Amino acid sequence: MAVDERHRHRLHEAAREALGDDAAVTLMEMLPPVGWADVATKRDLDELRTGLRTEFRADLATLDRDLTHAMSRLSNRLIVWFVGTGVAVVGATGILRFA
Repeated sequence: MAVDERHRHRLHEAAREALGDDAAVTLMEMLPPVGWADVATKRDLDELRTGLRTEFRADLATLDRDLTHAMSRLSNRLIVWFVGTGVAVVGATGILRFA
């Protein structure tokens, strides 16, 4: 049975008649505003945490792999640039003379 506002109001009225105004208000404030099926349990939260950790670790591993690949490409490009620049400077200045 779905609990709607009409049912909640009837419960509040019955609690007020049986327990008094203050106790009825306290009882109603302790009930969830939705059905119990919509309330998360500790098990639900544990499953969510496990799923998020797995997803986070996978994303972190992908990021690590991509970053390592990018750094490797960058270092290779810098080596080629430095060697090329060094050869050009040596050739332009004539520092090395071959007999």
